[in-house]
Amino acid sequence: MLDVIEELMHKGVELHKSGKVEVAAQLYSVVLKEHPEHPDANHNMGVLAVDIGKIPEALRFFETALEANADVAQFWVSYIDALIGAGRMGDAQAVLDQAKSNGAQGEGFDQLEQRLNVVSQEPLETGVTASKAHQDQPNILETLKLDQALRLAKKTAKEGSPEEAKRIYQNILVKFPKNKRAVDGLKGLARGPVGKTSKVQEPLLDQQQSIINLYSQGQLQQALERAEVLIQQFPNSSFLHNISGVVYKELGQLEEAIEAYSKALAIVPENAEVYSNIGNAFNDQGKLEEAIEAYNKALAIKPDYAEAYYNMGNALKDQGKLEEAIEAYNKALIIKPDDAEAYSNMGNALKYQGKLEEAIEAHNRALSLNPDCAEAYNNMGAALADQDKLEAAIEAYSEALAIKPDYAEAYNNMGNALKDQGKLEEAIEAYNKALIIKPDDETARAQKLYQQAHICDWDSIAKDIERFPRLGTIKKEVVPFSLLPLEDTPARHRLRSKIFAVTKHSQRPIIGQVKPSQQPRRIRLGYFSADFKEHPVAYLIAKMLEQHDRDQFEVFGYSLHGSQQTDMRQRLLKSFDSFADMRGMGDRAVALQAREDGIDIAVDLTGYTQNARTGIFAYRAAPIQINYLGYPGTIGADFMDYIVADRFLIPEKNQKYFNEKPLYLPNTYMPTDNTRELSQKPMSRSEIGLPEDAFVFCCFNNNYKISSAEFDIWMRLLSKIAGSVLWLRKSNEISHLNMKKEAEKRNVDPSRLVFADRAPMDEHLARQKLADLFVDTFAFNAHTTATEALWAGLPVVTKAGEGFAARVAGSLLNAIGLPELVTTTEQDYEELILELAINPNELARVNDKLANNRLTQPLFNTKLYTKHLENGYQQAYQNYFDGNTPKTITVPG
Repeated sequence: MLDVIEELMHKGVELHKSGKVEVAAQLYSVVLKEHPEHPDANHNMGVLAVDIGKIPEALRFFETALEANADVAQFWVSYIDALIGAGRMGDAQAVLDQAKSNGAQGEGFDQLEQRLNVVSQEPLETGVTASKAHQDQPNILETLKLDQALRLAKKTAKEGSPEEAKRIYQNILVKFPKNKRAVDGLKGLARGPVGKTSKVQEPLLDQQQSIINLYSQGQLQQALERAEVLIQQFPNSSFLHNISGVVYKELGQLEEAIEAYSKALAIVPENAEVYSNIGNAFNDQGKLEEAIEAYNKALAIKPDYAEAYYNMGNALKDQGKLEEAIEAYNKALIIKPDDAEAYSNMGNALKYQGKLEEAIEAHNRALSLNPDCAEAYNNMGAALADQDKLEAAIEAYSEALAIKPDYAEAYNNMGNALKDQGKLEEAIEAYNKALIIKPDDETARAQKLYQQAHICDWDSIAKDIERFPRLGTIKKEVVPFSLLPLEDTPARHRLRSKIFAVTKHSQRPIIGQVKPSQQPRRIRLGYFSADFKEHPVAYLIAKMLEQHDRDQFEVFGYSLHGSQQTDMRQRLLKSFDSFADMRGMGDRAVALQAREDGIDIAVDLTGYTQNARTGIFAYRAAPIQINYLGYPGTIGADFMDYIVADRFLIPEKNQKYFNEKPLYLPNTYMPTDNTRELSQKPMSRSEIGLPEDAFVFCCFNNNYKISSAEFDIWMRLLSKIAGSVLWLRKSNEISHLNMKKEAEKRNVDPSRLVFADRAPMDEHLARQKLADLFVDTFAFNAHTTATEALWAGLPVVTKAGEGFAARVAGSLLNAIGLPELVTTTEQDYEELILELAINPNELARVNDKLANNRLTQPLFNTKLYTKHLENGYQQAYQNYFDGNTPKTITVPG
């Protein structure tokens, strides 16, 4: 806060020196609201008061300045000079003597002494009577503002906007009814330019008020039509152009709004309100730099304009400039301490910084000022959810909705919290309520569809299928991951990621990154993840991290979420040369830490999955940044340089769907751990509900990956293979019931669907031997799940699609030497599965080949994989060191 005050003082002094005294006075006044005893602000206000003849006020300012700091000689000089100006020679002499006894000296004091010696007696007027003489007059700041307003009215009238000038004069007379300049100004307007009666038709102010009334009542089109009619009659009315701009903005016609505001400014250039309005329009267009420039212009005219500081804070927050945003909110709150919205939005900025406790405190401040601030409850709920305090978050969203029942965003956020609690039907209901209020809320619709996929509610998904092409691909962003399981269209996957990145990560990279003059002895790798825990990504990378060549690489781990001390987390922690828990730190702070650690290559293991922290990379945590493993697709942003892939996963024809350059590994992009243990515990089919002698189809993919297309094929296969069963992952009860109903629709006994309970990882791996064949999903293949099946010795049949997520299982099967299990059409997929199910010899051949290839083919050769990945890192660094932009990298086999 002190930095803000000193900045305001510095700006005030500059304006004071340049002659813009009324603006300087506004700034000093803002400072004094926060710090009434600020010595410099009091002294400078005293100087301004002397300049306009407000000597008693000046004396009070100087006295306060001296009480705060009596060591400044200029404070004494100004005070004594003002006493002389007030005719209080005796007091002036006494103060001069006091100053000298305190050690004050210099040319200024010598001159004051000479002036006092010229006068032989003190005039009768005292400070008390002088003060009384000024009691009914405006104070210094009011005087300066009054003078500014009078000059603006005169200028406005001269430039052909008499009704605007009239409005200004009338506003002055509300506060100062006897002000002669305002009275004379109105009389002059009434006489007209040559002494004739003005022809201003029915009172313009009344008509202007009627526009405001229509706007306030939500009758926007009528308000706009009324404004346009009046503009034809009074084209030089700045007010009319401004109000038409406000209406245009409310109608969403932003270009028209900006044009109207520009006309208003052409008529009255010194209008802070219009500059603030045009800034809001630019903000809505996403033109944040232009918006901030407009807010700065508003503040240059009116430094105590709290709304402009508040709006600037919003624009800076949207740019990711969180420190500057918080500073702007603080300035707004100095001027307007009871602004609940400013506190709440500052809370959002603090939340994005990872300062969750401070964010919640800011929201509570907002609610103490305005208990009916629904936005503050909603924002506080989001901060609580980030702390995993889901019940408290839901409570906050409920409070927001009690105040504002049509609050779509609160319903959307509540849906997210309920989803995280596993209450999927309630979450879907919340998203649906958001969509009733706001049918074009694409974020809510995408989340609703994603949760419907989790419960296998395929009929409901089908009702929205015609919306898929537009969801998140035009202007409004959706979470890119949410639609990956629902359609296999890499062009739209890229568009969704690109729009999401532009919307969420507009922050600029931190400056100051300089290429070293010589290559480091060891490249510093930074792995960033929210999933250093019991998580599929952790199981995949653990052995690879341990295998890194420490002579060539120094390996850093940055944990972005969670801290549960599991065996896997402990293993990962030991695999890094340096490990840092970054919970509670904002994206910028994490990026700065990586800079401080000298990270050469930053590797994002999370992407757009749960608890994503992509903003870290928008700030440019390292000179080279790589999208790897966590998110099966492009980040869609220029700040990510490479994506680890293989040529099956991203064929050359598909490179256009990725912002990143591919870093091609020779076999597969996916790491594995060839030390994972399978339980030796005896297991039988009957123990886990499987028939001993029947054919067991298995799919342990997450249920959200299963669509009606795969399920149709699986049910046909069950119908053709007598007694066969489909063994599925146990996810949520609703999905089990829905799939059983879908089986019945297809004339399959629902008891032939068997759901596997959770089991320790070694047992889960081992029990897959009890199945006969793993059947894959289409739009979103088995990824980690496929490696687990293959490591257990269970063959996988897949259908390779177009997008990254739809080609992973094919990549893995190629890397283990089983390309014959990769199909490209639904018909081939179904026929191959049927052939293996009815031909035991062929299935035995595949099983034997898999058993032989497990430890001889590249897929489970962790050491070889790590060498290939390191080669890719080294090529990427060399390319950077040579001064080149990122390019496609191919690692030799």
